[in-house]
Amino acid sequence: MLKKVHGILICLIISLPAWFLGKSLPLIGAPVFAIFIGMLIAYFYQDRQKGQAGIAFTSKYILQTAVVLLGFGLNLSQVFKVGLESLPVIISTITISLVIAYFLHKWLTIDVNTTTLVGVGSSICGGSAIAATAPVINAKDEEVAKAISVIFLFNIIAALFFPTLGQLLGLTNHGFAIFAGTAVNDTSSVTATAASWDAIHHSNTLNGATIVKLTRTLAIIPITLFLSYKQTKSKQDGSHQFSIKKAFPQFIFYFLVASIVTTLVSAFGIHPGIFDQLKELSKFFIVMAMAAIGLNTNFVRLIKTGGQAILVGASCWAGITLMSLLIQKCLGIW
Repeated sequence: MLKKVHGILICLIISLPAWFLGKSLPLIGAPVFAIFIGMLIAYFYQDRQKGQAGIAFTSKYILQTAVVLLGFGLNLSQVFKVGLESLPVIISTITISLVIAYFLHKWLTIDVNTTTLVGVGSSICGGSAIAATAPVINAKDEEVAKAISVIFLFNIIAALFFPTLGQLLGLTNHGFAIFAGTAVNDTSSVTATAASWDAIHHSNTLNGATIVKLTRTLAIIPITLFLSYKQTKSKQDGSHQFSIKKAFPQFIFYFLVASIVTTLVSAFGIHPGIFDQLKELSKFFIVMAMAAIGLNTNFVRLIKTGGQAILVGASCWAGITLMSLLIQKCLGIW
């Protein structure tokens, strides 16, 4: 463990300014700042052998711990009660994003990990979904950085553009809450988008949009299980039977346990605010992991190879936006 301390400390030091910058500019978010600070340091200081063990530990195990702690922000009873109406929209948008990513991977021969991470990040919950998926598919740090950067780009576009689009389309407050919750990638961007709408219309769509977003987060479980199943099957020959125990990512199991604990605590009348510190720690651990990923990413190569990932992100984002509006229109929500 002592070998890892140096690298973990480097990631921690990068995370602190990134965390405070993220608080000041939530539309960009601390994970994006952490990745770019990490990449800049890696570009100018390339001899990182002493800290490499700790950097690798942070990008994998701290990231998995962050996903587990994320479960303490999920009250399943609240999600099922309020998020049920938005379920057809959520399922449709997730499906269209994954289908688009899959066909773009096939047609344009874009590497499978990048398309998977961008597709999952676009359809479920941005950085959190990428964090949960990356260890399951053994994604490289550069692939994770690429996906996070793409998600960040379309988060900003959505937060700036969607309130005006919703107004032009005549969305109700309820309709916009579902639209923001299903068509914006990251939690902070969902919050920013809903808050912009509320400022214009003097409404309260923020709570509804956040709950829809939390409902989307649950899709992490079936998606990671499916991807883990595929990974395990591809490694086995025909003489071996598939083992659910081996395929089930342990950290996803603990994420589910944390969600159940949060739900039970609320059911017994205990205020879920007792988990607020764990939720904050989850966010901070994601920032630390993104710092580690930035340190392992070649800045120049990322720029040169990022065009295809942006194309996948744009296609998924457009598909999700149109599908969310179409299903709402068909269901008479807006």
